[in-house]
Amino acid sequence: MVIGIGIDIIEIDRIKQSVDEYGDQYLQKVYTPDELKYCLGKKNKYQHLAARFAAKEAIYKAISSNWDSDLSWQDMEIINAPNGMPEVKFKGNLKKFLSKEKSLKISMSHSRDYVACVAIVYKAS
Repeated sequence: MVIGIGIDIIEIDRIKQSVDEYGDQYLQKVYTPDELKYCLGKKNKYQHLAARFAAKEAIYKAISSNWDSDLSWQDMEIINAPNGMPEVKFKGNLKKFLSKEKSLKISMSHSRDYVACVAIVYKAS
C-alpha cells in the first residue's frame, strides 16, 4: 500500500550556480562525503549533484505527510546499486521512520538541462 509519493524536478544550472556561489558550504550541507566523492569524480558532476538533490527533495515530499520529525539532508544518501539503479541509504531520524514495515523506492531521470526524481513510500500489506 502506498503511503506517500513525492516528485521533484530541478534545473542542472541551478545546482551549478549554488556550487559556484556557496562552494563547500553548500556541498557539505546537502551532500554526504560519499555522494560528493561519487559526483565530483564524474565528467558531468552538476548533473549527478542535481540528481541527488532532486531525490532528496522527492523523498522529503513523500514522507512529510506521514512524519513530523526533523529531517536533515545528511539523513539520506543516494547511492547506486550494482546494477546502476539508484537506492537510498537511510541514516539518523529517517532510518527510524522507515522500519521493516515501510520501504522507499526512487527513480531518477535527466535530460540535458533538467533532472527529475520520484519517491514512493509504501507499506507491506
